[in-house]
Amino acid sequence: MKIARIEVSRHRIPLDPPFRPSWDTRARGRFEAVIVRVESDEGHVGYGSGDDMLGLEQHLDLFLGTDPLALEQHYRYLANLQFHYGRCWPLDIALWDLAGQITGQPVWRMLGGLSNRVRAYASSGTLRDPAAMADIAQRFKNEGFPAMKIRFHRADWRDDVRAVAAVRRAVGDEFVLMVDCNQGWRMAWDVATPWSMKDALQVARALEDHGVYWMEEPLYRGDYEGMAQLRAATDLRIGGAEMTRELHELKTLIDRGCLDVLQPDAVLVGGITGLRRIAIMAQEAGLVFTPHTWGNGIGLMANIHLAAGIAGSPYLEFPYDPPEWTPERRDFMFSDPITVDSEGWITLSDRPGLGLTLDDDVLKRTRV
Repeated sequence: MKIARIEVSRHRIPLDPPFRPSWDTRARGRFEAVIVRVESDEGHVGYGSGDDMLGLEQHLDLFLGTDPLALEQHYRYLANLQFHYGRCWPLDIALWDLAGQITGQPVWRMLGGLSNRVRAYASSGTLRDPAAMADIAQRFKNEGFPAMKIRFHRADWRDDVRAVAAVRRAVGDEFVLMVDCNQGWRMAWDVATPWSMKDALQVARALEDHGVYWMEEPLYRGDYEGMAQLRAATDLRIGGAEMTRELHELKTLIDRGCLDVLQPDAVLVGGITGLRRIAIMAQEAGLVFTPHTWGNGIGLMANIHLAAGIAGSPYLEFPYDPPEWTPERRDFMFSDPITVDSEGWITLSDRPGLGLTLDDDVLKRTRV
């Protein structure tokens, strides 16, 4: 069996009302998805999605005509492409989906079969006033979520903490809260200076009184010493690594004791092949591994399989902040969006591969 065809396509939907993410100073009036489709010469098909995958199309000869199950070989090519060009890891995800179709196994079982389910936390994306944050937190709790993540990036971090305090009062002590400080990276047009370690420590001490489970991206992504110092100085778990590009950077974060919670995303670094290594390293170091997964449903599904099948993640990010961000928007390419049950669990099926069902009519209608 050989890889017969690889196709990359771009799809777009309008967003009305627009989405105003906390990490971006520009409102978003549309949502785009770049999808890669890999087909074997026997008709099996796998899908992946993520970044633009710059450099992939001019190097398709590295993959066409080769064994689709040679995942480690494909991983090495993709690691080289990532160094020279863009993040081409969605192809790794598509190859795992394809491998599952060929072998008749779901990816979570191919990864080790630890579990077929993971509990989700509602990951909010917008900045709301404290009363509105409390209202949506209560909604999440009523819908069965056991936890939620609150975004920071207001003009004054004290206003961010006030939003956390309002949520805690509304939902009680048993509902788990995470905080994303959004200090690890910036959009291209955002030149604000990230917090120093002492800035972050001041925020951490304010958050300790509110029972926050983890404090995410409190420092610039390259401040390894600051992260290690902050981790030692606060009772809060420190999370990060969502936009990391190289596996060796993740190993450095582990080796230097920078984080309690490791959050790489399979569509952004390593794919499933690379991150299964990191998940095991994190477990052996006594860390939590739970992928960042703020993208469309294909990337979300890949990270669900990773979190359930090998990582044993206590919680998984579920991007959800209605009305601006809904499963229908996030998963527009699916026949049915990914959902969470009444107790906050996402349960994977025994369907081969990632278990995706894409809507061909929607793909045709939204293709750019």
